[in-house]
Amino acid sequence: MQTESIVKVKSKFVKSYQAGFPLILKDAILNIESLTKEGMIVQLVDEKSQFIGKGYYGKQNKGYGWILTQNKKEKIDQSFFEGKIKKALAKRKDLFNSTQTTAFRVFNAEGDGIGGLTIDYFNGYYLINWYSEGIFAFYDYVIDSLRNLVEYEGIYQKKRYDTGGKYIEEDGFVDGKRGQFPLIVKENDVNIAVYLNEGAMVGVFLDQRDVRKTIRDQYAKGKTVLNTFSYTGVFSVFAALGGATKTTSVDLANRSLDKTKEQFSINGIDTETQDIIVEDVFQYFKYAVRKKKMFDMVILDPPSFARSKKRTFSAAKDYKDLLKEAILITEKEGIIVASTNGANFDMKKFKGFIDQAFKESNVKYSIKEEFSLPSDFATIKQYKEGNYLKVVFIQKH
Repeated sequence: MQTESIVKVKSKFVKSYQAGFPLILKDAILNIESLTKEGMIVQLVDEKSQFIGKGYYGKQNKGYGWILTQNKKEKIDQSFFEGKIKKALAKRKDLFNSTQTTAFRVFNAEGDGIGGLTIDYFNGYYLINWYSEGIFAFYDYVIDSLRNLVEYEGIYQKKRYDTGGKYIEEDGFVDGKRGQFPLIVKENDVNIAVYLNEGAMVGVFLDQRDVRKTIRDQYAKGKTVLNTFSYTGVFSVFAALGGATKTTSVDLANRSLDKTKEQFSINGIDTETQDIIVEDVFQYFKYAVRKKKMFDMVILDPPSFARSKKRTFSAAKDYKDLLKEAILITEKEGIIVASTNGANFDMKKFKGFIDQAFKESNVKYSIKEEFSLPSDFATIKQYKEGNYLKVVFIQKH
């Protein structure tokens, strides 16, 4: 692609890179001026110019790119990308063969060997997520790899970085034939409506597949369920199909009302039998306390960071207080499903928030189950931040 630029790494970072840490940190680079154009291939060397690894420059969150290989002779070209994608597809063979689930992740960034790139599968359609201008420079390699490796109805893409308005696409369509939306996919035999052609979100978070199944199969029967930060209400649909007596879905976004109704409808559930409320979750908690409303199960799946007119929510700072609000309206022996995608703290710290919340509420609890990412969301042990999902089923005593 381009000539390789040499990037010198500060000595204190060398060991972790040699051990396989993949993110090129801004703080680790000595000669930042050598990074001139996103997408350029970079060779990382130590202060004595000894080779460490090779990757690309692309600004993403805290990083300045990703290491792709520790083999100096390996070329970052079409066959490199195709090899990584082919390997990832083979790992998901069982999911491709499933008739019960037709939506899953087929390529999970650094977990499958290329940081900054994810590819999801939705019933014949592939959705590519580009997380930096740097990875987007390899567009042709990725598209050609998919063309060579899979049969598809169509390919869509989403650019999840600030494009400064440069790449304004009507709907993200790339190749094949345009989808008819909503596209109906299945997850463990439940219908989900997705839109690959609308904004950043498609209508479901695929990383919660195991959690939704567990709610439906083991916890929902005969229960009243409150689903907060409910987005398109998919947790509520699973709860209803699992025999919940009533679900209440609460989300601040106006679009959540119609989107949630749609998810119920495509599963044959009368929306009139469920409550769908457009409101700030924290305001709803206050209302529920005032009205003495109690629930057998409360699902908490907030974004790691959110801002409304009245408050800012950060999972790392505010999750404990969110839990305390949920404890107040959860029945005795009821279940709280506490979930976070905050990558800046681990499960141990998350359990610490849970423990604090219950202690400060003077309520006893026990942990019933824990979940992290499902198998299609591949991760590597050298990059713990990549394993971001933490879900704990808590029983209030």
